[in-house]
Amino acid sequence: MIKPLFRFSILCLCLVGLVIGGVSAGPALALTAEQSLVAEVWRIVNRAYVDETFNHQNWWFTRQRALDRPLRDREDTYRVIQEMLSGLNDPYTRLLPPSQYRSLQTSTSGELTGVGLQISKDEQPGWLRVIAPIEGSPAEDAGVQPQDLVLAIDGVATTELTLDEAAARMRGKQGTTVTLDISHSDNDPPRQVSLTRDVITLNPVVAALKTTTEGQRVGYLRLSQFNGNAVEKLAEAIDDLASRGAQGYLLDLRNNPGGLLQAGIEIARLWLPKGTIVYTVNRQGILDSFEAFGQAITAAPLVVLVNEGTASASEILAGALQDNGRATLVGSTTFGKGLIQSLFDLSDGSGLAVTVAKYETPAHHDINKLGIQPDRLVATVPLTRDTVATDADPQYQAALDLLSQATVVASAS
Repeated sequence: MIKPLFRFSILCLCLVGLVIGGVSAGPALALTAEQSLVAEVWRIVNRAYVDETFNHQNWWFTRQRALDRPLRDREDTYRVIQEMLSGLNDPYTRLLPPSQYRSLQTSTSGELTGVGLQISKDEQPGWLRVIAPIEGSPAEDAGVQPQDLVLAIDGVATTELTLDEAAARMRGKQGTTVTLDISHSDNDPPRQVSLTRDVITLNPVVAALKTTTEGQRVGYLRLSQFNGNAVEKLAEAIDDLASRGAQGYLLDLRNNPGGLLQAGIEIARLWLPKGTIVYTVNRQGILDSFEAFGQAITAAPLVVLVNEGTASASEILAGALQDNGRATLVGSTTFGKGLIQSLFDLSDGSGLAVTVAKYETPAHHDINKLGIQPDRLVATVPLTRDTVATDADPQYQAALDLLSQATVVASAS
């Protein structure tokens, strides 16, 4: 139904143009290579962007204004494309020049060289906000926390940088340094943090068999990212823990900034035998859904740890498990990113990230900018890598106590 309607809309626009003009249109002028790239980006956004008002602007006029700009080289073209996209007021819809696009593709499956920060951009006044540091990264080792503000990178205010420009400044050759101005909140005085760039291995799963004071065996699973290996590695870890006698599981999604949507859906299917995992809402307001089906990998009790750094695909997974009654959530309110992006290859080797849909949890909660409220609230405290999932970690201890009670009930039944 959508395709015929879309073609009809274009046809109507063409007919209106002919009537107003009063004369037949002459042959269209050929576009230059630079103009063609601008038009290519415009067409993708026109077809796929979630907001059909394009932030209440005339998207056709935006195209014409961009094509009328002088485009002497590719840098001019990128700049005009970025200006065109900025009118959407959506930091997640953005142009990724070839080097940045390759880095983004690598981050979902391989290694990164940089400081290891997952970042977003506040709408006002435009500072960078930390979603989460990557486990084992220089940023984590320096004590950078979720929700911290990055005010400057090597003296350049982050209000002057796009997300990708900021990320590019933090990447670099192993062993080189970058200085960040960090603040814990809008009112806190900033502090300077000097970080030495390093190669960061993106190992998404940490697993361990824990024993509670009551003697219950708990499978602890920490998932740091939804990359291309996450589903396979998590399934292997669950099987291994089950073979070692795990009676329940504690899934730690704290500081997990998300990643691949499909990985989040497949991981939900590891835990859910049936039920809706997530609803997506497109630009026409049409609902679609992803469902669980088949046999779950385990029916043992499950508690999920979340915090302010739990974002995007992590929130999809947490919301699915909570709304389906499969797991109890413990910790603090999640980040609140309820938008879905798709990546598009462009003809010059660059990429385009476009917000294509919003999502709702199975109970139809829109969590964008609101986050998911845990079933049991436990405040986040600063932790180092060595104190996560120890006696010094109150969220972990609360989850462990809850899971210990659940495994006792499950064993009795």
